[in-house]
Amino acid sequence: MLFNKLLIANRGEIAIRIARAASHLNINTVSIYSNDDKSSLHVRNTDEAFQLDGNGVPSYLDIDDIIKIARESGADSIHPGYGFLAENAEFAKRCQKEGIVFIGPNIELLELFGDKGQARLAAKNAGLPIPAGVEGPVTVESARAFFNTLPKDSRMMLKAVAGGGGRGTRSISNSSEIERLFKRCQSEAKRSFGNGDLYAEQLIENAKHIEVQIIGDNFGNVTHLWERECSIQRKYQKLVEVAPAPFITESLRGKIIQSAMNLAESVDYSNLGTFEFLAFQSTQSEYDSFVFIEGNARLQVEHTVTEEVTGVDIVQSQIKLAAGASLTEIGLDADKPTIVRGYAIQNRINCETISDSGQIKPSTGKITTYCPPGGPGIRTDGFAYSGYETSMAFDSLIAKLICHTNSNSFLDAVIQSKKALKEFEISGVETNIEFHLKLMSHPDFLSGNVTTHFLDDHLPELIPNHPSVKQNSVPDKEPTRREGHGGVHLTTKDP
Repeated sequence: MLFNKLLIANRGEIAIRIARAASHLNINTVSIYSNDDKSSLHVRNTDEAFQLDGNGVPSYLDIDDIIKIARESGADSIHPGYGFLAENAEFAKRCQKEGIVFIGPNIELLELFGDKGQARLAAKNAGLPIPAGVEGPVTVESARAFFNTLPKDSRMMLKAVAGGGGRGTRSISNSSEIERLFKRCQSEAKRSFGNGDLYAEQLIENAKHIEVQIIGDNFGNVTHLWERECSIQRKYQKLVEVAPAPFITESLRGKIIQSAMNLAESVDYSNLGTFEFLAFQSTQSEYDSFVFIEGNARLQVEHTVTEEVTGVDIVQSQIKLAAGASLTEIGLDADKPTIVRGYAIQNRINCETISDSGQIKPSTGKITTYCPPGGPGIRTDGFAYSGYETSMAFDSLIAKLICHTNSNSFLDAVIQSKKALKEFEISGVETNIEFHLKLMSHPDFLSGNVTTHFLDDHLPELIPNHPSVKQNSVPDKEPTRREGHGGVHLTTKDP
């Protein structure tokens, strides 16, 4: 039996996405909003809406207030979305104590993957390769000691134990930077996640970011929904996501997915999760090696591209699994992964300005025009509208543009995305739409010659008025993929 009423402990586009999924399942919905967020569109997209105490991000982190609203509204379930309290085990414990179902992985999994250092150990115990590192929490002294053990010219990553999305993360190339950047990471992590603990690991250079979507039920069954590539990042925050990964070998795809499955089975994974890897070249020929970097026990921002290529409504699946359904009952087979059709690309549309020097700042103001593109294969998950006033209090993401083509040509998906970006009309505030158009016209992007440092290396070329990138650039070759699926068949029984 599904739930009667679902409280969405989030805001913006993801709150709307969850509300739509619940509505399709005939579940009543409740939204929450801070004092300075009442004009956000998610407030209008639920059956009921309750105001939180206070302003800004802290309001959405107030467990006591959210639980109080859940009781007052009669909600019997809570979906945390992503960010805020999505991976907070204490929040899940409070829900359990109050008899409210937390829609997500169980408390043990939240605790495990909420501590990135412990997640590294779990991956290592499951036989996955991991970067050299210190599980943490580290101090300035222990981080410096680890840095001094790295090979010459190597860089170290300081990362928040409890976080994600690039917050509380810095790369360090010189020992003299450690104390300053440690304090900055610690402060950012504490502010964003309520936990300032950090861990350290060696930075893997020139790597592609590949992640696997894991989904499991409460009966010990787990499967995957294939992989995504998220190499286009800025300050460790993803900007463009693609499913499936278009420029990796089938051998590497199979090894990464099987490693993700091994980890998922070793920890008896339930509900939804994403395991992230870095793929790199151990030779000069191809990307043939990889390491596990972290697991996210929540719904990802980029779940959309996986939905488009698999046809699986991931949010509805989460809700059904939390209500006690098995994988089989929601149409998934633990021994036979779903078929992948075509390619999907997500562009994150942010309200921001990009100076001639590449300096990026949030753009605020009243949106005078908001007209997203439409048509077959084009989807926009957003929460803005004409007259909406953006706020510095929250993330600058205003919409996610997702384009899907059934074609096995990655270039077809790029063409679809570029057309949709050109049609997307937003005025009154500055956005990064032109930046995306430049990016998706770059020859290296089109030919798959990208790593997580792509934007750092090419930012001057991607500034909208920079003349160095031709809009009609085409690659020498494009990836090929067997018809109908990612080219590799895996089951949970494979070695």
